[in-house]
Amino acid sequence: MKIQDVIDEMQKWAPLAYAEDFDNVGLLVGNSENKVSKTLITLDTLESVIEEAIEKDCNLIISFHPIVFEGLKKITGANYVERVVQKAIKNDIAIYAVHTALDNHFYGVNHQICEQLGLNNRSILIPQQGTLQKLSTYVPLDSLEAVRESLFDAGAGNLGNYDQCSFVNQGKGSFRGNDQSNPTLGKKNQWHQENEANLNLTFPKHLQSKVLSTLFKTHPYEEVAYELTALENTYQKIGMGMVGELSQPLAETEFLDFVKNRMKTPLIRHSQLLGKSIQKVAVLGGSGSFAIEKALQKRADVLITSDLKYHDFFKAENRLVVMDIGHFESEQFTKKLMMDYLTKKMPNFAFVLSETNTNPVNYS
Repeated sequence: MKIQDVIDEMQKWAPLAYAEDFDNVGLLVGNSENKVSKTLITLDTLESVIEEAIEKDCNLIISFHPIVFEGLKKITGANYVERVVQKAIKNDIAIYAVHTALDNHFYGVNHQICEQLGLNNRSILIPQQGTLQKLSTYVPLDSLEAVRESLFDAGAGNLGNYDQCSFVNQGKGSFRGNDQSNPTLGKKNQWHQENEANLNLTFPKHLQSKVLSTLFKTHPYEEVAYELTALENTYQKIGMGMVGELSQPLAETEFLDFVKNRMKTPLIRHSQLLGKSIQKVAVLGGSGSFAIEKALQKRADVLITSDLKYHDFFKAENRLVVMDIGHFESEQFTKKLMMDYLTKKMPNFAFVLSETNTNPVNYS
């Protein structure tokens, strides 16, 4: 088995097309064509994690956070990032990072927080824009069903809780092939009209290559006429953060203790308590100050996130409670999420859950 085989399985689950533009995801170190022995799953890739990989005979690391975030102009070992890259290369260990591709996944980082807190009725807090595309193509009527079914099988036509969605108009198409053409219908150098269907389907953007290759494979024409359009429609399955509800409301102080227990954190920084019960909860793993306004719009009672600055706490406007539980604490369950997925999808391959504590923050 090659490293690329493991990467392919990760990308089926968390397509890199949905990572944020600022992010650095994918294979960061190593050759994807190398054979893979064992894979270590971690939240961060530090020197100690590379050492653990060496000890456990793992030559691939699947990391949530990318160790290389900004461009490296030199690799001299001057800082911890350069030393990690040096050690990985020296020991022929590949590093793959998923980060915001999994942040934006409906069953990703924020789903895990909701699981820990037992939240119901979950939905995306900030749906990602530009995730849907529309295919419009023109098919002879006799081939319509075959082409449409193939596109359905490729993942096109899914819309929320519905699949096999399409829209069809009928009309007459015309064309004339030149001397080098090989027309399926009609003859070279002769103008031809054909009863055609204008077939329209939407699909998530990461499927573009698969949808188009299916179209070209199943369409009867030598030259396929088609259009792709990026849609502004909101896709509710991809985006940052989640909103859910507790089964029963809790008083604010009860909720604070509840979060400390469930999220295994010794302390929580928070804005002023408002003397109201907590039931609707917004969560966003990692740095989430940008989600405060959206949590207010969603009428959440509380936003749980991390890395809040002094002035971020004012943004709550005494309309909700914002809680900073710590960056590591908000994402700590992510590596087990990755582990569970990969072992389920590739049960005959050895995945190892890292035992290295990569939390850089200590509490006294």
